[in-house]
Amino acid sequence: MSEPGGGVKADAAYPPVEPISAGLRGRCPRCGKGRLFAGFLRLDKQCERCGLDYSFADSGDGPAVFAMLVVGFIVVGLALWAEVNYAPPLWLHFVLWVPLAAILCLGSLRLMKGVLVTLQYSNSAAEGRWDRPE
Repeated sequence: MSEPGGGVKADAAYPPVEPISAGLRGRCPRCGKGRLFAGFLRLDKQCERCGLDYSFADSGDGPAVFAMLVVGFIVVGLALWAEVNYAPPLWLHFVLWVPLAAILCLGSLRLMKGVLVTLQYSNSAAEGRWDRPE
């Protein structure tokens, strides 16, 4: 879907896409239809529908940080509640909370990455640059 000059169609040709919804569904931030991921966490090279090049996307460690913060809050809260109310042995805490934390982190990591990439596109976020006097 490239224009003759090698560029991609203008964004004005596409209806606005709600970035959080598109990110949670793993869809293209420009058209909302194409696939964002080629694997579980690996981004596709470009959208198969509109041709948007995903090379702009660099979510870095953001998705992992958000996933750990949210999941950590939930798991630690549950572990403290269980300890106060039932006082289970230490081995039971380990058997319950470590797998739960791993499953929730992996499950939420793709969602967080999709949301951060689509928000990065919708806000035209780019790498920081120094202002240079002209």
